[in-house]
Amino acid sequence: MPRSVNAVASRRRRKKILKAARGYFGARSNVYTVAKNAVERAMQYAYRDRRNKKRAFRRLWIARINAGARMHGMSYSRLIHALKENNIDLNRKVLADLAMNHPESFKEVVAKVKK
Repeated sequence: MPRSVNAVASRRRRKKILKAARGYFGARSNVYTVAKNAVERAMQYAYRDRRNKKRAFRRLWIARINAGARMHGMSYSRLIHALKENNIDLNRKVLADLAMNHPESFKEVVAKVKK
């Protein structure tokens, strides 16, 4: 009896890897074993960096809020503390957007918590 190897599933599996490796340099895009390693590593980086992106944006927002707060004579930590004490629930993303794109609104927020 001949051996059953299920070529349809094997081909589909290999095509899926090679499709994901499209655009890679050299053998990484057309040699299955090399492409498989490259795609696996790329997926590990993607998984890791989806989390790192959140950290990077938070750091950016904090830097922007700090710069905006210091323009109005306040530090970042004092501003965040004052916002919490006054029950003003604005997250860092919104505060950073105000500081960058709507400085007059940000000035009002700082003035509200300063008094």
